[in-house]
Amino acid sequence: MSRNYRLLDLIRRNRSPLENHLIDGLIDGRVSRREFVRHGTLLGLSLPLLGRIGMAAGLGGMPSLARAQGASGATIRVACNVPTAAIDPVIIASGGGALIIQQVAEFLCVDGPDLVLQPALAESWKPNDKGTVWTFKLRKGVKFHSGGEMKADDVVVSIDRLADPANSSNALSVFKGVLQKGATRKVDDYTVEFHLDAPMGNFPYMVSSDNYNAIILPASYKGDYEKSFDGTGPFKLEKYTPKVGASFVRNEDYWGPKALPDRTEFTFFGDIQPQILALQSGQIDIINQMSVLSGIGLLNDPNVDIISLKSSAHQQVHMRCDSDPFKDPRVRRAIALSIDRDKLVAGLMKGRASLGNDSPFAPVYPSTDTSVPQRKQDIAQAKQLMEAAGAGKGFKVTLTAERFLEIPEYAQLIQNWVKEIGIELELNILDQSAYFGDAVFGKSNWLDSVMGITDYSHRGVPNVVLAAPLKGDGTWNAAHFKNKDYDTLANSYIAALDLEAQKADAGKIQKLLLEETPIIFGYFLDYLTATAKGVAGVQPSASGQLFLDKASKD
Repeated sequence: MSRNYRLLDLIRRNRSPLENHLIDGLIDGRVSRREFVRHGTLLGLSLPLLGRIGMAAGLGGMPSLARAQGASGATIRVACNVPTAAIDPVIIASGGGALIIQQVAEFLCVDGPDLVLQPALAESWKPNDKGTVWTFKLRKGVKFHSGGEMKADDVVVSIDRLADPANSSNALSVFKGVLQKGATRKVDDYTVEFHLDAPMGNFPYMVSSDNYNAIILPASYKGDYEKSFDGTGPFKLEKYTPKVGASFVRNEDYWGPKALPDRTEFTFFGDIQPQILALQSGQIDIINQMSVLSGIGLLNDPNVDIISLKSSAHQQVHMRCDSDPFKDPRVRRAIALSIDRDKLVAGLMKGRASLGNDSPFAPVYPSTDTSVPQRKQDIAQAKQLMEAAGAGKGFKVTLTAERFLEIPEYAQLIQNWVKEIGIELELNILDQSAYFGDAVFGKSNWLDSVMGITDYSHRGVPNVVLAAPLKGDGTWNAAHFKNKDYDTLANSYIAALDLEAQKADAGKIQKLLLEETPIIFGYFLDYLTATAKGVAGVQPSASGQLFLDKASKD
C-alpha cells in the first residue's frame, strides 16, 4: 500500500512531539507495528486512531479483534484458588481474592493479553512533556452497583487510599516512590491528574489491571467489602460464602455491552488436583490458572482447550553479591553458563515458556533489546571463569527455594548442572510461609539466603522488577546487588516516555546484568488457563484476571 502523506499531515497537526516521534518511528521502520500499537495505547492514543495512522503509513488496517459472538444465557463455572484472607480490595494480596473482586469492579484501563492498554473507566489519558503529570479523562454515565455515578472524587479517594502507607495496601509495592497520597487530583467531575514523584513513561500500567488493587470504589467506601461487593463491572454479586465460593449475575445497568452469561459461579479449591478432576468430570468449565507440571495431563486432553499467554512471570535465582562464594561476578556468570535453558523450556516447561537472558526484559516486552546475544550453556567457559576467580576446585553452597509450581524441580536441575563445574549444591526446599518469613531483611530466608529461587508474577511493564529486586535500595533485593551504574540506567528507563529511548536503556541494562549476573532469569512462563470444549469467549490475563462478559457455552 502507498502512503497517504496528506492524511498523515492532518493527523500530525493535533499530536504532541512525543506522539509524532512514535509515528516517525513507524514510518521509518525503527518501530514495529506491534510496538507502535502497544506504545501508542500507553500514550493514550485510541485503537481507531492508531489504525488510521497505520493505513496512512501504507501498512494496512488494524487486525480485527471482533469474534463471532456466542449465545447468551449460560452459567459459566470457574475453579480458582481459595482467597487466603477476607476480601478487601485495599490489602488483598492473593490471586483468588483479586480474581473475585475483578468480577464486580473495574480499573481505569485494562492491560490486554498483548500488553495493549484498553480504556475502561477512563476513556483516554496523556502525559505532560516530562512524564511527571498524567491526565485521565473519565467515562461518563458509569454507575456503581449501589446506584451513584462514578466520578473524579471516587477515583481520587480510591487511589489515595492505596497510596497511603497507613493502609498497608499491597499496591504500595507499585506506588512507593511513584505516587503519594494527595498527588491524585480532581480537575473536574470527569478529569483526574496524577502528579508523580518522578517522571515515569509507563505510568498508566500502574493504575491498570496490572495493579490488581487499583479498582475504583465509591468515595464513601469505609471497608467491610464482603458485605457489598460494590463496583461498576458487568456482573453483580449474587452470593458469597467464605472458603466455599461466589456467584454473580449479569449487571443490567452496565455502561458497556451487557454480559453474555446470565450467571457465573466460582468454586474455591485449596489445591490444583481437585480442580483438574472437577474439569474432567464436567463439574466446572474453567480452571483459571494452572502450572505446566500440575496440569500436564490436560495439555493433550481432547476434551480440554488450553489458553496459553506469553508472560513476564519467572522464577528468579538470586546469588548474594556481598558474601562468599558469590562476591566475584565471574563465579555468578559461571553458574549462569552451566544452565541449559533450551532444556528448561522444552523439558521442564514442556515448551510453555520463553528463554530468559538474565535480565527482567522478557521477550514479551516491546522495549526488550533483541540484538543482545542470548546466553547459552557453555561448560568450558564456565570452568575457565571458575579458575580465573580462584574457585577452580569448586565449593559447597546451599540453595534455598520455595515449594511452589515447578521450583523444586528447577532447583534439582540446577544442582545437577553445577556439578559439572565443581559446585556441590545442597537443596533447602521450604514451604512458602517459611521461605518468605516476615519478608524483611534479617527475618526472611528469601532475602537472607546466600542463594535462592523466588517466583515473580507477570507485569505488563518491567518497572517493578527493575527496581525492587535489583536497585541498591530495593525492598526485594535478595541478591544484595549494589551498582550505581545500574541504578542510573534503571531510573532512566523508568522515566523515559519515548519507546526508542526505553529500548536504548534496556539494551544497556541487559548487557550490564549479563556482566554482573546477580540474578539468573532462566525462562519466562506462559500463563495457562484450561477450559472445557465448547466454552468460548473466555479472556484470561497473565496478571490473573478472568474476563467472562463474552463467555458462552455450546
